[in-house]
Amino acid sequence: MCSISTNSMDFFNLSHNLLTGFEQNPVIFQWAQIRTLDLRSNQLQGSLPLPPPSTISYLISHNQLTGELSPLICNLYSLEILDLSFNNLSRQLPHCLSNFSDLSVLDLRRNNFHGIIPTAWRDDCKLRMISISYNQLQGQIPKSLANCSSLQLVDFGNNQITDTFPSWLGNLSELRILILRSNHFYGVIDQKPKTKGFPSLQIIDLSGNGFVGKLPSVYLDMWEAMKTIQANHMTYMGENIRPNFTDVDTYYGEYDYSMTMFNKGVKLEYDKIQDIFLAIDFSNNRFEGKILEIIGNLKGLNLLNLSNNLLKGHISPSLASLSSLEGLDLSKNKLSGKIPPELAQLTFLAFFNVSYNELEWPIPQGKQFDTFQSNQYEGNLGLCGAPLTNKCEGFGDSPPFFPISDDESIALEYKPLYLRRCTYYQYHAQARDGNGSSIFGYPIRPNPNRTDLGSYNRV
Repeated sequence: MCSISTNSMDFFNLSHNLLTGFEQNPVIFQWAQIRTLDLRSNQLQGSLPLPPPSTISYLISHNQLTGELSPLICNLYSLEILDLSFNNLSRQLPHCLSNFSDLSVLDLRRNNFHGIIPTAWRDDCKLRMISISYNQLQGQIPKSLANCSSLQLVDFGNNQITDTFPSWLGNLSELRILILRSNHFYGVIDQKPKTKGFPSLQIIDLSGNGFVGKLPSVYLDMWEAMKTIQANHMTYMGENIRPNFTDVDTYYGEYDYSMTMFNKGVKLEYDKIQDIFLAIDFSNNRFEGKILEIIGNLKGLNLLNLSNNLLKGHISPSLASLSSLEGLDLSKNKLSGKIPPELAQLTFLAFFNVSYNELEWPIPQGKQFDTFQSNQYEGNLGLCGAPLTNKCEGFGDSPPFFPISDDESIALEYKPLYLRRCTYYQYHAQARDGNGSSIFGYPIRPNPNRTDLGSYNRV
């Protein structure tokens, strides 16, 4: 990249090219003033170039920069957005990063920083997004982050942080995403929080830590943003790069929030985050006790992962209320009983895993359950029916779940005996026909107090 000398530059964008470096090292920019410098997604090598002190937005992610983050970065007194993510920068973070008066976005993901997180965040902190995941940072989460009352995204995943659950972040009324995945967090999550309890939280990832005790029922009941389905509109979380004081008609572009999260058993890079995406990932901890019925109140959830814990008891039928659920992973626990047939109502469910539990009885059939593979049920010696090879002795093929209204139930109850037999059989037959499947009757265990139900044969 050659030198460009001018007195003032408002917006300079060379992103998404194949630039490899600068003509001089160290790099000295010739502008006296600059507002936005965007060098993202190139092949820049060497140390981090420092723009003029008046720079407002500095974006240089997805390059091959090495070396330390110089304390001279502190001279950028007007900085609002700093994105150094996806490089090979190393050593400790300058403490002055917590002292910028107007900084709203700090993205340092995917580098090799170590040491502690800067601790002295200003009382008038304007930070809205901080992402320092995939580094080697240690210590605790600084409590002065509570001063950053406008925080929307906090991502400290995949570091070496050793701390208890930061319940004090619950007073941040705008916090929507909290990612603490794959650190050394430990202990019981407070069941009697003394905060607002994260009222705007939409995504929480605590996976891969050492949390113990029961699932945090009080918090789950306080996460109001997860209780509604917001499918009427879809936008993406992020910031406008336009400086605060510039002409409103000038377009500088958008800075989209992004994150990494496991979804449906696969690690995904979310280059953009839909503001309607709702997820809970508590996997790979040591939570114990039952799956709480109040989880069924979080009707907007798209992803629920409770795998690889010590959960016991039955799978709560209340999970069938999660009508937007796309991924449900309950594998590698100690769950017992049957898989609730009501879960067949979850028509968006694309991923379902209950392997390596202590479940039994027939596997529900129909709708999404016809798409799941046998490995999603393996390790449960008592389960039977498709897609497993072991048949259900004494049960026959497990019937699909067809909810009926209370009025239909009452009407069925008071029909004459012979009509009840026919109505029951036709109800199943019609449903199976609608799916294009062969019509079979289902053997039903006789009840000594009833004579209206028996075994039906193929038509």
